Amino acid sequence: MNININRFKSNINTGRTQFGLWNGLTDLYAAEILAGAGFDFVLIDAEHGPFDLRTIISQLQAMSKFSVSPIIRPPVGDPVIIKQLLDAGAQTLLIPMVETAAQAEMLVKSMLYPPRGIRGVGTALSRAAQWNRTNNYFRDADEQMCLLVQVESVAGYNALDEILAVDGIDGVFIGPADLAGSMGFLGQPTHPEVIDAVERGLDSIRLAGKAAGTLAVTEDLARQYEEAGANIIGVGVDLVILAKATKSLAEKYKPELKNITSNTKY
Repeated sequence: MNININRFKSNINTGRTQFGLWNGLTDLYAAEILAGAGFDFVLIDAEHGPFDLRTIISQLQAMSKFSVSPIIRPPVGDPVIIKQLLDAGAQTLLIPMVETAAQAEMLVKSMLYPPRGIRGVGTALSRAAQWNRTNNYFRDADEQMCLLVQVESVAGYNALDEILAVDGIDGVFIGPADLAGSMGFLGQPTHPEVIDAVERGLDSIRLAGKAAGTLAVTEDLARQYEEAGANIIGVGVDLVILAKATKSLAEKYKPELKNITSNTKY
């Protein structure tokens, strides 16, 4: 057998906009429901969701029968974690809180085998190489890896041009929630100054020839960011969808619940 082609990477290289969902539920039924919904990608969020390596592998297996592209966001851009995720079969990673070009360079090396990078060799134990059953894995693997780095602080935003100059980064994702906090607008990812910063960042990313991503959980904002240049857009979070839908249903039968609201937003 040959290595699986990274459909997500191929699509962003053509400039085609990719719409997707955030997955914070570790349940495999939920993974199948999300994967079969028709979106371009599902992001398994191991930064904020309760995922470990084995649950991530189970999620990848559950999604594999669908045409959706899985993306993994690990809790941190650690070369050891990256090595484990790539061996587990992940091909596209979104690394949170990238703030310097040096950090970005280290992440690129972590995605690639020597001599270009530092990815450890262990294909006999690797699901990605089908335990040495994949032909020419060492020849083909590097080109199927896709690295997205997440800029979500003022420090990272100010270093955006230097990060974009790092060879080997496929895309940059602007994280509006953390960026809002870093800018002094914690809990206000739709503050006008935050939206303006996101849009300017998206423009810079596309001008640099990279894929540009962000998260927007309302259709109007998603379309606005798409117009600004985003071609990787998260448009929903499974837990938020579930929480809103169940509360809305409960309110139909218990109207007093309408008075119970929260001002905490993703």
